Amino acid sequence: MLEIDPARSDGLRVLRRTRQYREFQPRPVDVADLDALIDVARWSGSSRNNQPWRFILIRDPATIRTIHGLGLPQTRGLATALAAIAIILPSDPRRAIDDAYDEGRVAERVLIAAGVLGLGAGVSWLVPEIRVQVADMLGLPPDRMIRSLIQVGHPTAAARQPKAAPGQARRPREQMVFEERWSGG
Repeated sequence: MLEIDPARSDGLRVLRRTRQYREFQPRPVDVADLDALIDVARWSGSSRNNQPWRFILIRDPATIRTIHGLGLPQTRGLATALAAIAIILPSDPRRAIDDAYDEGRVAERVLIAAGVLGLGAGVSWLVPEIRVQVADMLGLPPDRMIRSLIQVGHPTAAARQPKAAPGQARRPREQMVFEERWSGG
């Protein structure tokens, strides 16, 4: 295996440290920070550059808590969030795979951007049984759907604590990375 240059590795630290946050302080997120996150989302790449998503910025705590209550346990990160970004996609089943790929790209970029801004973010997933109800709450037209929301906020001290001991959060490199051919379990 190649040795990793520490200078290059340090520059990529923000990517390695991006994680899900599900517990936030009762402190509002600055509007300029939310605008910056929306712009990151808007400028995310998409397959064939079709930019399928639209975004709804939700700051009304009652709306966020209602969605939280409807979608538990997958929406537990909305319990204390004071902002959320809903990723709205076309509801055409023929686009499902491409749009899911693009949805994942935009969600991950927003999580990374939140970390760069000193915030935390996480993805809440809406199970199919509640998607129509949430779509109605947000006023979506019939040709649009919602599957993911990104909760954004200032993580609590407890949420910032590592979940695993240093060096234990991921499997060892030799169990995950192979050269040229599969050689692992």
